Amino acid sequence: MRYVHRVFTVALLLAALFAAGLILHAPRALAQDADAATADAATADTPAVDDAVPDAVPDATLARTRGPVVHLTLDAVIHPIAAEYIREGIESADAQGASLVVLELDTPGGLLTSTRDIVQTILGARTPVAVHVGPRGAQAASAGFFLLLAGDFASMAPGTNTGAAHPVAGGGNDIDGDLGEKVEQDTAALIRSLAERGGRDIALAESAVLESKSFTADEALDAGLIDVLADDVPSLLSALDGRTVDKNGQTLVLATAMAPIDARPMSRIQELLSAIAHPNIAALLMALGMLGLYVELSNPGTLVPGVVGAICLVLAFFAASVLPMNHAGIALIVLGIAMFVAEIYVPTFGILTAGGAVSLILGGLMLWRDAPEALRLDPWLLIGLVASMVAVMTLLLGESMRMRRAPVVTGAEGMPGMRGVARTALTTDGGRVFLHGELWRAVADRPVAAGDAIEVTEVDGLTLRVRAVDADPSST
Repeated sequence: MRYVHRVFTVALLLAALFAAGLILHAPRALAQDADAATADAATADTPAVDDAVPDAVPDATLARTRGPVVHLTLDAVIHPIAAEYIREGIESADAQGASLVVLELDTPGGLLTSTRDIVQTILGARTPVAVHVGPRGAQAASAGFFLLLAGDFASMAPGTNTGAAHPVAGGGNDIDGDLGEKVEQDTAALIRSLAERGGRDIALAESAVLESKSFTADEALDAGLIDVLADDVPSLLSALDGRTVDKNGQTLVLATAMAPIDARPMSRIQELLSAIAHPNIAALLMALGMLGLYVELSNPGTLVPGVVGAICLVLAFFAASVLPMNHAGIALIVLGIAMFVAEIYVPTFGILTAGGAVSLILGGLMLWRDAPEALRLDPWLLIGLVASMVAVMTLLLGESMRMRRAPVVTGAEGMPGMRGVARTALTTDGGRVFLHGELWRAVADRPVAAGDAIEVTEVDGLTLRVRAVDADPSST
C-alpha cells in the first residue's frame, strides 16, 4: 500500500507541474513579445509628441492629446479577471495623462456581467479608448462585439470577424420563455445605445444580437460599424492621428502617429488567475485536489499529496467563485465524492464507485450550465478525469481487498503455524517453549523432548498447544 501511495504522490506532483507549465507558458510568451515590442518602440529614433504636433491649433475649443499610448491586450474569455485588468489599465492611463488607450481584442465572448463592467469602464474613461480586433485571424465574438462598439474608435485587422452577439444559455441553446425575451431585449438595448453613441448603424448592430449576424472586417468597415481597418497597432495609431473625439465636455485632437507605445500586459498573477478561471482548468484542479487529499487522509503523514491537493482545491474554489455555477451540479459533485469515500469503509464491490462516477459526470456537466458557450466544460475532459479517479480508486480498493484476504501475521490469530524450540520437556501437563523471541507456556498431546522443534497448532489464552516437527526452525 505504501508503494501505491509513493507512486501516486510522484504522479500527482508531475501532473501539477505539467498543468502549471501549460497555464504559464503561453502567457509568458505573450508577455515576452509585448516586452520586446515596448523595447523596440522605446529605442526607435522618433521625435517627441510635442514636436510631432503643431503648436497652433485652428480651433481654440480643441485640445491636443499628449503622452504615451497605453496598449492593453485581452486574449481570453471575458470574466471578472479580464474586467479587473482593463479597469486597472484605463485608470493608470487616466492617472498618467496618456493620449490614447488601445485595447487589442481577441475573444470568443464571455460573461455578460463582466462585459457590462468593462463597457462602463470604457465609457467613463477620461482617456480616449480605441478597441482593435487583432491580430489577423482574431475575433470579437459575442460579448467582444459590445466592447468593440463601446470604444471611442473601433478598428479591425484584415481577416478578423465580429458579431454573433445573441445571448445564449451555457449549452449554446437559446434561452426560452419570458427570461429569454428579457435577456434578449436588455442586450439589444445595450448594443443600440453603444451604436448610437458612436454614430454607427443602429439596426445593423442590433441584428448581431437579435439575429446572431456576424461581420468580417471589410463588411464592418463598409457598414460603418468600425472606423479603421488596420493591420496592427502602429498602423492604427497612424490612421487615428489628427482625429477628434469628445471626452468630458472637451474635444480632443489625437496626436498618436509618433507617440511612444506603453504595452501593459496582464501581470503574472492576473495571467494565472485568468487561466484558472475556466471550467476545464477548474475541473483539473478540483480532481487533483480531491485525489491529493484522499491519499493524505488514507495515509497520514505523507504531506506532499495533502499540500498539493489543498492548493489545487483553493485554486479550484477561486475559479468557481468567478464563474456562474449551478447548485444542482454542486450537490451532485458532493454526492459523488461522498460515494467514493463510503466505498472505502463499506465494501459494495464497486457499486458506490460506479454511482459516484455517474454523479460526478452529471454534476460536472450541470455545474457551469448557466455559463456562456465560451466558458463551457469540455465533456470529454470531464469523462477522462472521472475515469482517472475511478482507476485510482479501483487500484487502491484492490490493494485493500488483497490485504484483507492475506493471512494474519500478528496477534493470537497469526500464531498458529509458527515454529519454535521446546526449552523443557512437553507433556499434557505443560512446559516451556521459545517462540518469536519469547518464552511461552505450552502443552502437547504427545511428549516432546527438550530442544526439539515445535509448531503451534492452537492458542488458548496465554497457553500454546504445540506439536513436534522434524524441521529445525530457521528463526527462534
